[in-house]
This record gives sequence, structure tokens and C-alpha cells, in this order.
Amino acid sequence: MLSVEETRHYRHEGYLIFPALISGERLQRYKGLLDDLVERARVLKADESGFALQPDKQGHLIAGRLFKVQGVCVVEPRILDLAREPAIVSRAADLIGSSLHMFGSKFYPMLSHGGTSTSWHQDNHYFGTRSHLVLSCGIYLEDTDRSNGCLRVLPQSHTTGELVKHTGGDGTFAHGSWTEVDEDQAVFVECPAGTVILFSANLLHGAATNTSDRSRYSTAWHYIPADLDLQQFPFGVYEDRHEIG
Repeated sequence: MLSVEETRHYRHEGYLIFPALISGERLQRYKGLLDDLVERARVLKADESGFALQPDKQGHLIAGRLFKVQGVCVVEPRILDLAREPAIVSRAADLIGSSLHMFGSKFYPMLSHGGTSTSWHQDNHYFGTRSHLVLSCGIYLEDTDRSNGCLRVLPQSHTTGELVKHTGGDGTFAHGSWTEVDEDQAVFVECPAGTVILFSANLLHGAATNTSDRSRYSTAWHYIPADLDLQQFPFGVYEDRHEIG
């Protein structure tokens, strides 16, 4: 599925963008499932069962306002169909091998007027590995641009294979540990709904705050070779690790 040029771009720059790869009724089906999760969160006053609420500027949780669903493919198993979309899986297989698992699924609704997802970080910081075989996948189910907090990536930041220092966040970014980068070097990934982005888990990336009156739904997870031993996420023990193909 991938051209020589695409493979070279991934190896050198650390990411690939596939605009509107998922479309039509399939896209609307997945978005509808995520709409239901946002609605389920409206009655919550605290984090529970994978649902995390959005912190305000003081780091206090906002009742009923969803920040993230961790383990979204466990909470809503039908989202696994999206992780198994042939157009995505075939491209992932071209990069890291044909026998795949997926782990660490997440849903970020990035709700209007202040929604956040992640600041600058490397995914592998959280996984206890520096392996170049961990392939992260972000899927944008709504149009995304700078105003509603599109993804930003730092090209070639994966090439050292090293992890940079991360420190705990605060305020609206209290859910995680982040780092600082030269944002003048960042690429803003403005893209239409249905866009899929595959990138190295060593690549520095993050998103700004959604300042618009629109949401910015996205899912994220990580493809790995089925035989890759991640001690924190053992297959058959860690609930959010799944066979893909």
C-alpha cells in the first residue's frame, strides 16, 4: 500500500498523513458511537471507569465535561472496528510487519471553548520503551485546524531514539507529563474529517487548546508487532491490548 516515497518520508520525518481515509457511512457510524460517550459523561462529577473529566485552569475537574476516555475500545468495543479498518491496518503493516496488535486506545472529544487533549510529549515516555516498532495512530473524525486544536508534530524528532525529560502538567493540562520544544519547527496538521496519521511513538507531538465553537473528536492508539514484549502491556493480561491482523 505504501509507496517508496511514503516509506522514506516516515523513516526520515517520523509521520505520514492520509487525508479523509475513512469516509461516508463508516465515518458517521464511528462518530455516532463517540457522540454517545460524550453524552454518557454529562452525568459524571468525577473520573470513573475510563472516563476522565476536563480540568479547568486551576486543575479542578468540570462536572459533565468529558476530557478523555482511556481504553475506549474496552468501554465501547465497536470502536475496535475502526482500529481494524483495512485501509489503516495495511499501511501500518507496511511499516512494522503484518502480524499486529494494538494497545492503549483513547478518545479525545476536544470539546469547544477550552477542550484539551495533550501537550508536547513522546508516546514512548509512557510505555517504558524506546522501540521504533511502536507505531502511533491518530484518527480525526471531525475537521481539524489550528482554531480547534489540531495535532502538531516536530519532524525528525524521533531519529535519536532517545526520550526527553517530561514533567507533570497543571491547569487544563493536569492529566499528564509534558515537555518543551521549539514550536517554530512544528508542523500543524490541519486536515478533513476521516484523516489518519501514523507516526513514530518517539516523535514529539501535541495539540493546543480548542478555542473554537466546534469539537474536535479524535481517537489514538498504538500498533505493534504481535511478538513485541511490552512489560506494562502483556497480551492476555492487559485488557486494552488486542489482536489486529
